[in-house]
Amino acid sequence: MSDDDVMPYARFDSVEGLLQRGRGLGAVRALRDPLEAAPFVYDGIRRDWRWDGFDDRACYLAGLVGDLGLSPAPVVELLAGDEGQCRRAAEVLELLALDDCDEAREALRSHVREGAHWVSVLESVSRLWPLEWWEDLGEAARARISGEPEPPWFTEPWTHFGIEVQRHDPGPPPHDLTGLADDELLNLLAGSRPEAGSRVDALRELSRRDPVEGLIPLVPSLVTPDGCRPLPWLRRAVDRLGALAVPAARWWADDEREWLARLGSDVLSDHLGSEVIPVLVAELADQWRNRAWCGPEATARRLARFGPAASGAVADLRRFWLHTPHSYERAGYLEALAAIDPGGLDYTHTESLWDCEERARLLGIAHAPDHPETLERITALCNDPMETPDVRADAEARLAATTTPCLPSPDLDSQGPRCLPYYS
Repeated sequence: MSDDDVMPYARFDSVEGLLQRGRGLGAVRALRDPLEAAPFVYDGIRRDWRWDGFDDRACYLAGLVGDLGLSPAPVVELLAGDEGQCRRAAEVLELLALDDCDEAREALRSHVREGAHWVSVLESVSRLWPLEWWEDLGEAARARISGEPEPPWFTEPWTHFGIEVQRHDPGPPPHDLTGLADDELLNLLAGSRPEAGSRVDALRELSRRDPVEGLIPLVPSLVTPDGCRPLPWLRRAVDRLGALAVPAARWWADDEREWLARLGSDVLSDHLGSEVIPVLVAELADQWRNRAWCGPEATARRLARFGPAASGAVADLRRFWLHTPHSYERAGYLEALAAIDPGGLDYTHTESLWDCEERARLLGIAHAPDHPETLERITALCNDPMETPDVRADAEARLAATTTPCLPSPDLDSQGPRCLPYYS
């Protein structure tokens, strides 16, 4: 089955497909042929190729616009598009402005004065830009806010401008159950003390405490009224039980209720010994067959605790790392590979230095070998005003700790298939 059979993304090994997925190799190839890559970079801003809202793209795309020497004008034009296009364009432009792109900064300031989606743009730049870049927009904001159907929700920058904000109604505050003993919380969950607070409040409190074994027999009853989902905070409270929940989880895993069976399977996967490895390997293989892009990272994390004993999962972990459009989970596959089969990951860690996800770049900074190209990239990350504070700090620390002679640089494009035999 090809990617085209299950999703609209371009092939995982094409420049277009790599850029859609936010892969580091996409950025490297784009730098080698800016003319070929430019339409795909702009398309990544015009259309949202993220698999879900947790995926990062803004820093990746802004870096490509800057590094490829692309004009920001097509990005500026997207500010006049729909709300999603405007948001994606604004996120890229506000980063480019930090990298001394005056055109990007002035375009966003102009949008605050005249654009349709000015409220969200002003809120966004005020979180990222220095005060002096947006403080003088207060007069325009005060004049325009009267034309909005309702006051804004966020506190800043509105209170700075003396503009009234709309307050969220959080509903009734949760009951403070910190004074209740464990048995009292269990009685509340069992329904014998409804006056003390809600069952959700009780689960929230239990999730903060040392394990309370009396929770275990109550778990099957702690379900939403429709019977389809566990109550909020139940999973976290069960996590606190650790291995104490394993005997009951064996029964839960065979329950006909899907939510309880899933909870039981997860507990067993987290706490059983090597006997669970074949189950997890089969689960990951099934997720690959079904192209289940959300969730395999959790399976990968569970497999990682067994180290080399989970080698049966390596092929599928590599496939997920290469193919997934859900970039948020990509770092999890790399971490699992490093725990299970660390050999041959120099290329993968090096590519991750260009990945769209912060966590992947941090892994690259920590583990990529001391090649000249690697250190050059880490130096660029250290000095990049668009980068996150954690990436800049880790890059600085890596450079300060580098004392060994540099190895020859790998060619990421040509070395990929040789370093990654699973490349297809």
